[in-house]
Amino acid sequence: MLLASVSAGLVDAIVGGGGLIMVPSLFGLFPQAVPATLLGTNKAASVWGTGWSAWQYAQRVRLPSARLWGAMVAALVGALLGAWLATRVPAAHFRLALPPVLVAVWAYTLWRKDLGHAHAPHLSHRQEALVATALGAGIGFYDGVFGPGTGSFFVFALVRGLGWDFLHASAAAKRLNFATNVAALAWFIPHGHVVWALALPMAVANVAGSALGTRLALRHGAGFVRVAFLVVVGALILKTGWDARAHWLAP
Repeated sequence: MLLASVSAGLVDAIVGGGGLIMVPSLFGLFPQAVPATLLGTNKAASVWGTGWSAWQYAQRVRLPSARLWGAMVAALVGALLGAWLATRVPAAHFRLALPPVLVAVWAYTLWRKDLGHAHAPHLSHRQEALVATALGAGIGFYDGVFGPGTGSFFVFALVRGLGWDFLHASAAAKRLNFATNVAALAWFIPHGHVVWALALPMAVANVAGSALGTRLALRHGAGFVRVAFLVVVGALILKTGWDARAHWLAP
């Protein structure tokens, strides 16, 4: 799990999608554990790497912080509502819908070769704040109710919706993803769904991977992050597609 946590921190810091590594590893190594406990342990470890990455980006990438506060609050509230709904509605529909959505995101990014290369915000400050808040609420809700690929969705939405480049979008996505992780932990911790003896050493490993991933993204810029985004979303398509196939073939 330490190796998985380092790898997840590295990938997540660049473009999101660390859960693609960490969650399957937890479920594979601890098949008899309660799923909510595994998800809570994952959040308790990854929130530190996400927070560290957000802080590192803040030192080097200038963001309109005042206009992101609404998005962070909306992401937190959306994640809380999603976590509540997840206890009442099966996630099977989200699992089946995710692969085609990811294929559309991947194909659009590949087709628009200039997407996210230049940082060219095209909205007024007020419009940017409103759009970012709506994106935070919607993707935050998705993170609470289901979750895979949340960081990547944040990156794509900020690039497409606000006209940001991949580097600025990834930096902002870390802040928003941090808010959704905190919201999820606000439910998991009081209900005893965190194994701290595992989560704490995983957190240290996740921060180490996050530090390396953030350094790579800052050094190589938006073009590097775009390529990483395509690779991670491609892996998400394969993983979620396989999960959906298993669901359809199940007796």
